[in-house]
Amino acid sequence: MDTTLQGRTVAFLAATQGVEQVELTGPWKAVEEAGGRPRLVSTRPGRIQAFHHLDKADTFEVHDVAGEVSAQHYDALVLPGGVANPDFLRINRDAVAFVRAFFDAGKPVAAICHAPWTLIEAGVLRGRTLTSWPSLMTDISNAGGHWVDEEVRVCSRGSNILVTSRRPDDLPAFERALVAEFAQGPVIAA
Repeated sequence: MDTTLQGRTVAFLAATQGVEQVELTGPWKAVEEAGGRPRLVSTRPGRIQAFHHLDKADTFEVHDVAGEVSAQHYDALVLPGGVANPDFLRINRDAVAFVRAFFDAGKPVAAICHAPWTLIEAGVLRGRTLTSWPSLMTDISNAGGHWVDEEVRVCSRGSNILVTSRRPDDLPAFERALVAEFAQGPVIAA
C-alpha cells in the first residue's frame, strides 16, 4: 500500500443529499489506499443520501458536522460534486465557513464537477485558475476565477493548493492529483 498520506486526515464535505456517489467514493478510496484517513463531514449528523446522477444510490454515515469541527482538525478537504450537493452547501453558513477556513489556513482543497459553487460562495476564487463542469464557467468568471477546460487543474496561485476536475470521467486524474498534492508538506491536523 502506498502510504503517501500516512497520518493525514482528509475531510469530505457533502450535503445531506445530492452528492454524486462516484465523486465521493472514488477519491475516498484513493485517500484510503494512500494511507490517509477520510472523514465525512455534513451539515447534520446521521447519514447522507448519495445519487447516481438523478437516481438515489447508497447512504453514508456522517462522522463530523460542519459548525462543530474546524479546518484545524484536518489536513485537506475534498468537495465532491453532484448538481444538488454544492447547491445545498452554498446556502449553509457552517459549510461555507468550513470551506473558507481551509483557504485561510493554507490547507489544500480538491473540488470536482459542480463543487466550485461552494467555493464561489466562500469567496475564495479571485485570481485562481480552475476547471469544473462546463456550466459553471460563467459563475467562476464572475467570482474572479479563470475557467479552463482541462481534465484536472492544480492551481498554486493563492493561499493554498486547489485541485479541480470536470466530471466523473476525469476521476482517475483527479484522484492522482489530489493524493500527490495532499501528500506535500507536514502533517498539520490536530
